[in-house]
Amino acid sequence: MEIIEVSHFKKSFGNKVVHRDVNFTVKQGECLGLLGGSGAGKSVILRSMIGLERPDNGQIQIEGIDVTNLDEAKLVDIRKRVAYVFQNGALFDSMTIFDNIAYPLREHTKLKEHEIREQVLSTLQMFNMHGTENMLPAELSGGMQKRVGLARAIILKPDIILYDEPTAGLDPANTVKIQNLIVQLKGTGVTSILVTHDMDTALRVCDRLAFLENGSVENLGMVSDLKQDPVQILQLFIRGQSD
Repeated sequence: MEIIEVSHFKKSFGNKVVHRDVNFTVKQGECLGLLGGSGAGKSVILRSMIGLERPDNGQIQIEGIDVTNLDEAKLVDIRKRVAYVFQNGALFDSMTIFDNIAYPLREHTKLKEHEIREQVLSTLQMFNMHGTENMLPAELSGGMQKRVGLARAIILKPDIILYDEPTAGLDPANTVKIQNLIVQLKGTGVTSILVTHDMDTALRVCDRLAFLENGSVENLGMVSDLKQDPVQILQLFIRGQSD
C-alpha cells in the first residue's frame, strides 16, 4: 500500500528551476532514501510534505490526502502524523531537554502533566539519554542534540517520519547510534523518507534509493540489489556529493 505519492511536483525559486517533474511513491513501512547533489532540492520536497513550502504545480498525497493546498488548520493534523526531523535538531535553546520533548504533547494532546512526564522519560530511556532531562541543548553534544530532535519528532507516534540529513556532521559512533534508532523505528512499521549524502547510512537503513537529478527523480531500485554492485554505489556516492 502506497502511503506517500508525489506526482508531477514542480518548484522554482525566481528564475531557478529546482524541480521540473518529480514523481515517486513510498509504501507502508518502507524507508526511501532520497539522494542528490547539493542544491537538488531534496529538503524542499520534505518541507512541502508538511506545508512549509508549496509546489508551483503537482500533488503530494499522504495517506490519500493532497497536502499541497491545505490551509494551516488542516496542516496541523498532517503534522501530527508526519514528523520532520530537522538537520540541526531545531531545539528550543531556552527549554530543557524534557520541555523540548514534551512540547508536542502539550501542544497537541490533552494529556495530564504526570502522563506527559511518563512518556518523555520513557522516550529518553529508549534513546539511551536518561538523566539529560534537566539539561539545556547547549550542554549536549551535536550527536545528542540530534537524538533529542528525533525523540521529540516521534513522541506523538507518527505514521511517517521525514529525516533531513540526520547524520550530517556526526562522528562515526554517533552516526551508528542514529542509524540504529532509524532501523528500530522502521521495525515498528513507520514509513519514512531519508534525505542524505551519507551513502553508508542510506545503504544500512533504506529499502529503496531514488536519485534527484536535473529536476526529476531517477528510481534506482532496491538497496539489496545495489549492495551487489559496488561500482554503482561508488558512482552514486560521487554524484551525491557533487554540487
